[in-house]
Amino acid sequence: MGNYNINKGIGRTVEFRGLKAQYLFIFAGGLLGTLILVMILYMAGVNSFVCLLLGSGGAALIIWQTFALNRKYGEHGLTKIAARKRHPRYIICRRSVRRCLICSAKSAVL
Repeated sequence: MGNYNINKGIGRTVEFRGLKAQYLFIFAGGLLGTLILVMILYMAGVNSFVCLLLGSGGAALIIWQTFALNRKYGEHGLTKIAARKRHPRYIICRRSVRRCLICSAKSAVL
């Protein structure tokens, strides 16, 4: 009888054909959005050929861009970019230099 490792993937991130973590949600959401757009256009009476071109072009663009983001930024890259945007680039101190250098009476007592 063979031995099987049941819990082989615990602690590892979800991966599908090289796409990791949040890129899977971008990939699936983008393809779903493209499908819904094509269905709305088709029901609105747009030519079938135009719907097929928009659908296949949009899907190809989403697939290409998602894999490019995954390759460029890695597993936690989008989270790091979002965190970097929330932090200031530099800190501004609007107090005068003289005021920063003068010791206050409260700190001199200590």
